Amino acid sequence: MKLSKDLDVYNRLKIERAELSLTQEQLAKMIGVSRQTINSIEKNRYIPSTVLALKLSKLFKKPVNDIFLLEETD
Repeated sequence: MKLSKDLDVYNRLKIERAELSLTQEQLAKMIGVSRQTINSIEKNRYIPSTVLALKLSKLFKKPVNDIFLLEETD
């Protein structure tokens, strides 16, 4: 998803979720969102709020920037 003309946001949510053997539904229930929200984040169609990113960070016991990556485009 484009943040601006020269920055993109990517995430490792699907990878992190798989490492804990969680379904999208299980993860969604754990952090209080819908399965569709998890799906949209994983497909880079939705950038989560700060609160949601922090919940995911806490759940996975990793810094937010290990899950969500901001990359410059050429």
